[in-house]
Amino acid sequence: MAREILETKRKALAINLNGRIYGTFAEIGAGQEVARNFFTAGAASGTIAKSMSAYDMAFSDSIYGVEETKRYVSQSRLEKMLDHEYRLLTERLVGPEYANRHLFAFANTVTTLNFSKSNDPHGWIGIRFQVEPGGEANDIIFHVRLLDSDAGLQQTVLGILGVNLVYASYYYIHDMQTMIESLVDNLTSGSVEIDLVRVKGPAFKDVNERLINLYLVAKDFSSAAIFAPNGEALQAKDFLYRKDVMILRTKYRQKSNPNFDLFNLAVDEFKRNCNINDSNLVVMIEVLMSNALEDHPELSNEDLRYFAERAESLCATGNYIIVSDFSRNNLLAKFLAQFKPENVGISSNISNLKNIFNSKLYGENYTDELLAYVSGMFSKNVKLYAYPYLNKKENMIVTTQNMPVSEQARPLFDFLVQNQYIIDIENYDERFVKTV
Repeated sequence: MAREILETKRKALAINLNGRIYGTFAEIGAGQEVARNFFTAGAASGTIAKSMSAYDMAFSDSIYGVEETKRYVSQSRLEKMLDHEYRLLTERLVGPEYANRHLFAFANTVTTLNFSKSNDPHGWIGIRFQVEPGGEANDIIFHVRLLDSDAGLQQTVLGILGVNLVYASYYYIHDMQTMIESLVDNLTSGSVEIDLVRVKGPAFKDVNERLINLYLVAKDFSSAAIFAPNGEALQAKDFLYRKDVMILRTKYRQKSNPNFDLFNLAVDEFKRNCNINDSNLVVMIEVLMSNALEDHPELSNEDLRYFAERAESLCATGNYIIVSDFSRNNLLAKFLAQFKPENVGISSNISNLKNIFNSKLYGENYTDELLAYVSGMFSKNVKLYAYPYLNKKENMIVTTQNMPVSEQARPLFDFLVQNQYIIDIENYDERFVKTV
């Protein structure tokens, strides 16, 4: 049975008329869009203990403390806001009239599109709340990218996101998939990207945070989820900004661990070719979800658990993991470009290139497909490190030197190889080369 999606005003009014839910709204950077929805819905006095905003940096610092990084649209700033506002709630709202209240502190720190449209609109949104009156606090926080080309529309999106989060915290807390899906209720497709969700507290003691973030990819709320070796979900921009990034692509349902012998050679070549310092290097293994999504647009819980287990097993090797829906290398390169990396290396089996540079696999639009791939994939800071494979039928190891290439694609392929956009992995042990 399909879930009824309530309009934003009905959600806000339902919260306002629930005499047990009571708390604070603190919003900096993009206006009090969330609190405004609760005020205009009516009966806001039943929900709002305080609503505030501190636009000036000096005022904000005096309330929440100084950000050493000077980044005010950050997870750190959001957590300081939640800490401060929730502490004030629990200190000031005491007595019998509050004994049955589920207290909450909502906060966001957001930058919308500036006048010259030269910035990256994004924000952190979160809530700290009680499931039981007087109970331990629980947190839900998430990062969003605002994609509309108008600041007013982005502010509207922000207000809807906030109402959805407050509503989900109290009405969908025991159904994580519904909770995640409901965050974009009443929003048009393409207006927002949610690329990280974190939860904390006794209400989430049995929740696998990896599954939540993988669900974002499966529902097309985000293109990728990144995990640290300890399994912690990471926000892509914070982690990848201005880094030298090396990624090994692996297949869906690949049962064995990647060939680390060949991958380590690729990493060494990447460092040597681009003169990279280890302190700025990020090495990741990618687990591709797109093949599974092509077969099953609605991934089952079993599929999601597979990806979570796969990510966990690869994290256990001490590596950072990215689970994505990038069916082709050029889509991965485009994703990474938004974080302004210094250099990008993508390591993949050369058999994947054989498919791209073989016109027999495409129709009459092959030239357009090939040019789109190359223009999206290669720039001055992106290189592809090609694994050799064994052609068992001819008992031959295939590299760029002998890979089958369509006649019409040959000049372009030779250009990319000669100018070291595509680089063979060197000095490998033939024992590690696998049949494809």
